[in-house]
Amino acid sequence: MRLAIVEDDDKVRQQLQTYVLQYFQGRENDVEIRLFADGDEILEDYAADYDLIFLDIQMKRLDGLATAERIRERDEDVYLVFITNLANYAIRGYAVHALDFILKPVNFLMLRQVLMSVERLLDQKPKRYITLPTDTGLTRLDVSQITYVETDGHAVSIYTEKGVYRLRQSMRGMEELLGKYGFFRCNSCYLVNLRHVERVENGGAIVGGQALTISRPRHKAFMEALTKYLGGAKV
Repeated sequence: MRLAIVEDDDKVRQQLQTYVLQYFQGRENDVEIRLFADGDEILEDYAADYDLIFLDIQMKRLDGLATAERIRERDEDVYLVFITNLANYAIRGYAVHALDFILKPVNFLMLRQVLMSVERLLDQKPKRYITLPTDTGLTRLDVSQITYVETDGHAVSIYTEKGVYRLRQSMRGMEELLGKYGFFRCNSCYLVNLRHVERVENGGAIVGGQALTISRPRHKAFMEALTKYLGGAKV
């Protein structure tokens, strides 16, 4: 598990780290912990690959709620747990889909319960995420929400249900990365997520509402891959 602790009180921050290490001692799962003294620190070069973030609500600079809102703009999947002195603050956390809250002073049993819940959720969660250095920074993408990838020279555009991301990468590299998730080339420019193919007509595939040309050399292989996918042989 990769987690972060965002807390401006040095003693509380260290205590939380101690409790987390105590929880994972002797367990099969490893843990990686990063410590931050305020919201600005974690947001600087934020990498969307945390499983869990503990956030103090009342911090002197950027408070926990504002930090959570900024995190949610870039990462919808990380579990957020607020740490607070007042229960009424925690209620506001549901606006950013917080998993839980812990009241101060924090004790080991409270933290243990949260970590057990997160471990169970992570075990149930399909591991279908990729983290890429896009034009908005390191971004974690849900593979199932990618509709197709388009290349234009030395860069690619990744079209998703929630927006478009650009990065410097070859189409071959994207094909190697996404091929195991049911993606297939329909021509030299497009890599298609087969689950998002709405229909095939007039020599093209309708993907996410867009008509993408299926080249003649790739037509047979593309249709075979699509038929296999629709038949249930999903990667």
